[in-house]
Amino acid sequence: MFTGLIEGMGTIKAIERVDETITMQIAAPAELLATYQIGDSMAIDGTCLTAVQKTVNAMTVELMPATYERTSFKNRKVGDQVNLERALAANGRFEGHLVSGHVDFVSQLVKRQVHDNALELTFSIDDPYAEQIISQGSVAINGVSLTVMASDGYQFTIGLIPHTQGKTNLASLTVGDQVNIETDLMGKYLINHLNRRKENGC
Repeated sequence: MFTGLIEGMGTIKAIERVDETITMQIAAPAELLATYQIGDSMAIDGTCLTAVQKTVNAMTVELMPATYERTSFKNRKVGDQVNLERALAANGRFEGHLVSGHVDFVSQLVKRQVHDNALELTFSIDDPYAEQIISQGSVAINGVSLTVMASDGYQFTIGLIPHTQGKTNLASLTVGDQVNIETDLMGKYLINHLNRRKENGC
């Protein structure tokens, strides 16, 4: 489980695929990896992945083919930056919102608007997830916990303050770039529950 508060950024050093085994090597800040062990979870651009190798300043993770195809990693390349967050510690502070690290869909940036004190980004919504992204609700974009400013069911807009722009890879996005989207966990379960009640005639 994660919170959507990014702890650092890494750089993709290698992506290799041999049959159905996909590995990705990521250079990461040494202080972030100091307490990170092989077998631990890390949210990488919002995708929960497990380290199979680790050095002082790099780690290697494995991706299942289904994860690779469902996320933006299938279109990422060596040199790309990724957002990193270690799993939430039971005795740690809880900020942001509950993020599982299970990506729902890949979205595209459709509009970028720069203001004096903020950067507004507008993304596309896959139709099945339209009701899960609502104004003033929470959403995770590349693992970053953000508040939805507006949503019309086809697109949604978020705002980035200067701090978030400097600490994540979202500020470097250009129109057409892809991002991993995870909708609000609590809202997802609530909608599923209500839909099941409707199906059962309740």
